[in-house]
Amino acid sequence: MSENNLINKVWNYASVLRDSGVTYTDYVSQLTYLIFLKMDDEKVKNLGANSKIPHNCSWEYLSSLDGESLEKAYTNALAALSKMDGIIGTIYQKAQNKINEPAKLKRIVSMINDETWMGLDVDVKGAIYEGLLQKNATESKSGAGQYFTPRALINAIVAVMRPSIDDSICDPACGTGGFLLSAFEYMKKQSKDKEKLANLKQNLLNGTDITPLVVSLCAMNLYLHDIGGEQSPVKVGDSLLNLGEKRYDIVLTNPPFGKKSSTKIMDAEGGVSTGRDSYERDDFIVSSSNKQINFLQHIMSVLKISGRAAVVLPDNVLFEGGAGEKVRQRLLGGFRLHTILRLPTGIFYAQGVKANVLFFDKVHVSNDEYATKEIWIYDFRTNQNFTLVANPLKESDLEDFMNCYNAEDITRRKESERFKKFGIDEILSRDKTNLDITWLKDESLQDLENLPDPKVILDEIMENLQNAISELGKVDL
Repeated sequence: MSENNLINKVWNYASVLRDSGVTYTDYVSQLTYLIFLKMDDEKVKNLGANSKIPHNCSWEYLSSLDGESLEKAYTNALAALSKMDGIIGTIYQKAQNKINEPAKLKRIVSMINDETWMGLDVDVKGAIYEGLLQKNATESKSGAGQYFTPRALINAIVAVMRPSIDDSICDPACGTGGFLLSAFEYMKKQSKDKEKLANLKQNLLNGTDITPLVVSLCAMNLYLHDIGGEQSPVKVGDSLLNLGEKRYDIVLTNPPFGKKSSTKIMDAEGGVSTGRDSYERDDFIVSSSNKQINFLQHIMSVLKISGRAAVVLPDNVLFEGGAGEKVRQRLLGGFRLHTILRLPTGIFYAQGVKANVLFFDKVHVSNDEYATKEIWIYDFRTNQNFTLVANPLKESDLEDFMNCYNAEDITRRKESERFKKFGIDEILSRDKTNLDITWLKDESLQDLENLPDPKVILDEIMENLQNAISELGKVDL
C-alpha cells in the first residue's frame, strides 16, 4: 500500500469517530498509542526483541479482546503505560481513552492490525505520521495547527544554518518536532560512521514543550524516524522556568505566540506550575510578561559560546520599548545578530501573524564594543501573498533568500532589491533601537496614494448636496 493510500485509510476513520465526539487531535493521539503497541508486538514476533510492555498492556492481549472488555483493558493499559520511564512514558504521558464506543475502538485496532508497521521503511513510517499531523493541523480549527511551523520555512532555516553531525540541537518550544526532524535529516547525510549516527539519534537532539499531548505526538514522531534511545529526546516542561545545565551548539525554534501562558504543567519536583505573568531568573536582564522576549533571553543563555540560533519571533520583539529595547541592546552587544528574515503573513495557522526569523551567534566580547557590526535584512513580506490552502508557502519561494543568505560565506553577501545591509551606527540611532525596518514600496497602498485630495472630495460632496437641495426646492410637494 502506498504512503498516501495508508494515510487516507487511517484518516478515513476520523470521520467515523468525529460523529462520536472524538476530535481530530484526540484521534491522532489514540492512533499514536495503538500504533506504538503494534510496532512493539512486531519487534517481539519478527525480530526476537524483548518488550518492556506489560502483557496486560500488550498488542497481543488487547487485539484479542472485544466489546467492553477491550475498552476497559485499553483504558487501564494507558494508565499503566503513562507511569513508565523513557520514551514509553513520554509517549503515554497523561494518556486517556477518548474512544468510548467499543465497536469503533475495535475497528481501529483491526485497521492497525492489518498493517505491518515495522516492515515499512523508516522514512515512509515517519512520512505517514507527519502526514497525519499535518492533516490534523490543516483540517482542525482547534487542533494542533498552532504548533506547526511551515515545513518549507523549517527546511530553509536548517539549510542556511548548516548544522554538522556533531552539533547539539535544542528546540525549547518543540511542538511536534519539525525543527528537530529537519535538522536530523540534514545531519544524518554527512556521515556513515555508526558511532556518529548513534550519537546523533540518542544524544544530540533535545526538545521541550509545555503541552503533554504535543510532546507525546513529538516523541512518537521522532520514534518513527528512529530517533531516541532508552531516554526520550523530548520532555514536557516550561523551558522558561530555569536555565538548566545543558548548553547547545544550535537552537532552532518558533516559540508560541501570545503574551502569557496559563497552561498547567508538572515541574521538576512533580508539583503543578501554572503559567505566570513573568519569570524571575538571574540570567534574565529584564522581567517581562512577553513570552517571546523571555524565550529570546532563554535562548541567549542556553547557547554555548560560538553557538548559533535561528528563532521565529513576532514583529513586536523588534520594536517594543521597555523590556524589548533592553533585550535588543543585549542581543546587539553580546551577540552577532547578522540576519533578519521578514516573513509574509498567511503562512501560519494563527491568522494575521507578522513574524521574522532572527539569526544570531553567541560570541566572546572582551570590551564595550557591540558584537553586531551590521545586520542584513531580507524583506520576504512586502508584496508577497500566501494562504494556507490556495497559495501555501513552497521551498522554491525561499530560494532567493537562501541564495542571498550565502551560508558558505556570509561575508561575501551582495545587496539586492529585497536584501539590504544596515550598519550598527544606523541601527543604534533609531528610536528604541527599532529593528522593524522596511524599504520596499507596498503595491497594495498605491491605490490609496492615487486618491484625490480630501478637500477636493469635500468640495464635490458639498456641491452635490447643494444641487440636491436646489432640485428639491423645485419639486411641488
